[in-house]
Amino acid sequence: MPEAGYELSITDDVDPEIESIIEGGLAGYNAVKAGYSDARPLAVLICHSAPREILGGLIGRTSLGLFFIDLVFLPDHLRGHGLGSKVMAAAEAEAKRRGCSAAVLYTITFQAPGFYERLGYQVLGRIECRPPGHSRVCMTKSLSADGGPAADG
Repeated sequence: MPEAGYELSITDDVDPEIESIIEGGLAGYNAVKAGYSDARPLAVLICHSAPREILGGLIGRTSLGLFFIDLVFLPDHLRGHGLGSKVMAAAEAEAKRRGCSAAVLYTITFQAPGFYERLGYQVLGRIECRPPGHSRVCMTKSLSADGGPAADG
């Protein structure tokens, strides 16, 4: 990269226009390299019936055969009743319908790695993080019909 005429700017204020420029550029690059583009958001929302209020759920995306789980949240009063498992199952089913062969997520040791392990996720790697004594845990799960290793693709 030529140094003249360019500068770096660091910010914690990423507005939608900035995100669109970077996301769009990467999507275009990926489409050229992969020969297609199938990236789509995927969310499963937990709503209170009346008034229709979103209480929690899952936000992720599917792209090039993988399901990326970005955020999962259930309020304390909804935990321990199987609702989290239902949210995950619904999201995984939609990801399979979209042709995904595997799911990928990050969690922290004080969050829910045990929950994900009970759902069939396996630890791919760990990296120490704050607070001291905790790790970020990268986990993956095959979404193939036989439950074996995810197919290449």
